[in-house]
Amino acid sequence: MATVNMDRLLQACVSQGASDIHLVVNRPPVLRIDGHLRSLETKVLGPDDTVALMKSITPEKNQQELQEEGGTDFGFAYGDAARFRVSIFKQRGNVTLVLRLIPTAIMTFEQIGLPKICAALCRRPRGLFLVTGPTGCGKTTTLACMINYINENLDRHIITIEDPIEYYHDHKKCIINQREVGIDVPSFGEALRRVLRMDPDVILVGELRDLETIEAAVRAAETGHLVFSTVHTTSAAGTITRMIDVFPPNQQEQIRTQLSTNLIAVLSQALCPLAEGKGRVAAYEFMVVTSAISNLIRENKAYRIDSTIQTGKKLGMQLLDDHLWRLYDAGTITRQEMLDKGRQPGALQDKAVAKMGIAKGRGKGKTKTEMEKELEDMGPILRI
Repeated sequence: MATVNMDRLLQACVSQGASDIHLVVNRPPVLRIDGHLRSLETKVLGPDDTVALMKSITPEKNQQELQEEGGTDFGFAYGDAARFRVSIFKQRGNVTLVLRLIPTAIMTFEQIGLPKICAALCRRPRGLFLVTGPTGCGKTTTLACMINYINENLDRHIITIEDPIEYYHDHKKCIINQREVGIDVPSFGEALRRVLRMDPDVILVGELRDLETIEAAVRAAETGHLVFSTVHTTSAAGTITRMIDVFPPNQQEQIRTQLSTNLIAVLSQALCPLAEGKGRVAAYEFMVVTSAISNLIRENKAYRIDSTIQTGKKLGMQLLDDHLWRLYDAGTITRQEMLDKGRQPGALQDKAVAKMGIAKGRGKGKTKTEMEKELEDMGPILRI
């Protein structure tokens, strides 16, 4: 019997607004709150504690997989309060758990701060819409928001392929079938091979992680379906380059042509803690595939996409660094957070220096010593 109670840990996670629970030997339970790790004031966990906590929530099938493979993943509901996505693995011979909280309430476009044009793109009859960013940046939440918008406003047949299922969707105007890899279907590839026979209008693929899955997702978009998925890239141009590079050289021209005609948008995001108070805000890079961008993809000129995004503001397009700057300039996030998440921190620091009036050696209402101290606090920036 675990001396640390799993129900209490789950409740603490929900009540304190944490995103994750970490349970590891030789540490007390740790919550991730607004991106920061916070230890709970409870006992330090021993090997028997993590095993007992693991057994209290883990299905028999997953316990067996943990023994055989050294790791397992699954999801479960914590009453009506939330769902959790669980990753269990072994390290130094001990069991470790990481539980990601998936809220039951699905946010709206306005709450997330998505560009307004996203609603119009969700009404498209076909195409590929990618949401990208590092782990933990809210990609799943953004996709759930889009699927929920379609579910509430359009009559469609939606099929999701997830590993594991995170947000549960009820049938509203749409029929929604959610398939979990490892339970309902053995793999993403197998699910995508069969999905086109199921009369889908909208297909959500949890992640484009290999050539087979990318190929199948692009084919589904090409044959008249609206496909949503995620990629672990940090920019729109980088996403296109990554997807093409997965293919062998003799197939890259073909996939470039397919992406140029089937990709409709790339939304790259980063989550930033608020400068004051509790909570986080999302910063976005957003690219809508116009005819100009389509030509750049086809002609293998992805390096010119950033400048085209800058000229597409009327469509809601923006670069990540521009959004980060606006958030910093408005006092929403700290300067350090902007520099940490920015793609070109050197250029952002130069703008911050200019804003402080240091560019010409004088600042409004500040002595030279105060300005030098503020500049010193920025720290060195690696210019890329």
